[in-house]
Amino acid sequence: MAEPTSQTTISPHNQSALVVRQYPDHEHLDGVITRAAEAQKAWRGVPLQERIAIGEKFMTEFSKDSHEIPEELTLQMGRPVGQVPGEVRGFLSRAAYMLSIAAPSLSDVSLEDTDQPGFRRYIKREPLGVVFVIAPWNFPYLVSINSVLPALVAGNAVLFKPSPQTPLTAERFARALVSAGVPQDLIQVLHLSPPLTARVVQHPLVAFVSFTGSVVGGEAVERLAVEAGGFKGVALELGGKDPAYVRADADLGYTVAELVDGAMFNSGQSCCAVERIYVHESVYDEFVAGFVEIVKQYKLGDPTKPETNLGPVVSIASAQRIRKQIADAVKSGAKALVPEDLFPIAQADNAYVAPQVLVDVNHSMDVMMEETFGPVVGIQKVSSDDEAIRLMNDSPYGLTASVWTNAGANKESESAFLRIMDELHTGTVFLNRCDFLDPALSWTGVKNSGRGVSLSKFGYDQLTRAKSVHMKIKTA
Repeated sequence: MAEPTSQTTISPHNQSALVVRQYPDHEHLDGVITRAAEAQKAWRGVPLQERIAIGEKFMTEFSKDSHEIPEELTLQMGRPVGQVPGEVRGFLSRAAYMLSIAAPSLSDVSLEDTDQPGFRRYIKREPLGVVFVIAPWNFPYLVSINSVLPALVAGNAVLFKPSPQTPLTAERFARALVSAGVPQDLIQVLHLSPPLTARVVQHPLVAFVSFTGSVVGGEAVERLAVEAGGFKGVALELGGKDPAYVRADADLGYTVAELVDGAMFNSGQSCCAVERIYVHESVYDEFVAGFVEIVKQYKLGDPTKPETNLGPVVSIASAQRIRKQIADAVKSGAKALVPEDLFPIAQADNAYVAPQVLVDVNHSMDVMMEETFGPVVGIQKVSSDDEAIRLMNDSPYGLTASVWTNAGANKESESAFLRIMDELHTGTVFLNRCDFLDPALSWTGVKNSGRGVSLSKFGYDQLTRAKSVHMKIKTA
C-alpha cells in the first residue's frame, strides 16, 4: 500500500473536513533539515540579548491576530470557544516568563570566586543544534511554547510538527516568530506522516527530540532514537492518571468546585486532568453529592456557542473508547451517578460524550488505572492518609497529584500535607489546586508519564549542553 501524501483535519464538532495539508517527499524533507542546520550555525552566534529581544517582539506579533484564534482552534479540536482565550493568555505568560529567565539560565557560569592565581574557569551553555518538537492537539499553544521558544532563544533551530488535528496552530506560531526576526529556515513547520516523522527523528542532523503525547507514541520515539545511534537526546512528556485526595478537614465548598473543573475542563482531555479522586470516609457522601450536582449543570453542546462549557472529545474513536471504559466499569460493579439523558446531544455516532461520575470503583477497573482522557472521574472512599497514599501511588503514571486539606490555617494539616507530598511518586504535587502549570516550576513526570524537564530554569538545561572552559594563563 502506498504511503499517504496528505492529511485531513476532521472537526470534532460536525465531522466535516476542515484543513488539508500535503506531506513533503523525502528529498524536500531532507533539504528542510539541512537548511535548518545551516541556519542554526549563524543563529548560535547571535548575542543572547538579541535573541531575547526577538522573543519579546514575537509576543507582540503573535498578539496582533490573537482574536482569530478562539474560533479557529475550536473548529480544529472542539474546545468551547469561550475557554480558548485562557490558553492564549497562558501561552503569552509562559513566553514572558521563559524570556525573563533566559539570560541567567543561559549565560556563562563563572567560577572566579574559586579560581587560583594563573587560572580561569567557567562553564558555557551551548545550543544542541537542530531540535525536533512534536506537539499534541489538546493544548497545542500551551504545550508547544514550553519547548519551541526556549529552544530558539537558547540558539537552536526548530523543526515543529503539530498534531494533524491542529495544524494551523504551528503555522500561526511560526509566522509570528518569522515576523519578529527569526530566520525563515530556523523555524520550520512540518506536516508529517508517521514514516516521515520517524525519518526526522532518526536524521543525523537532528540532535534532540521533544515529544508530547501518548505513552505508545513516546515509546516509539525512544525506540527510533536508540536505533538511530549516536545517543540522540529525547524528552518525553506523556500521559497521566492524576489523583486527588480530599482529607477530612478540606473546605468542601471550595474543593468540590475546583475538582469538578480539574476533571471536566477541555472535556477531561489534559495530561494532568484529575481522573481519580480519593475522599476521606467522613466527608465522602457530602463530597460526592456536591460533585454530582455541579456536573449535572454542565452544558454539553456546540463548542462555537458562548454558553457551551463542555464540547466534544477529539474524535468518534476517542468517544467510543471512553464510553467502553465507563461501560466496563459499570459491568464490574461501579455505579454511574449522572443520568445520560441530561445530555441528549451525546450519541453513539458522534464525538459528544456525556460527563460521568463513577462510585463503587476500585483498582481492578481500567477507569481507575488507565488514562481516560475524557469527562469522566472515579471517586473512591478511603479511611486514612496512608490508604490514600497507597492508592495514589498504585498507578503506572506519575505526572501530578493534588491534596486538599486545611493547611495554612492548621499546622497539623500542613505537616500532613508535607508528609504526603514526600511519599507521592509524581513530578508535581499541588496543595488545594490542580490541573495547572506554573512556568517557574519544572514540568516533569515519573514512571510512564515520561522523562525530561520543560519550563523553569531547568527547561533550558535539556536544550543546551555544558562546555567547561579551563584556562591556564601564562604570566610574564
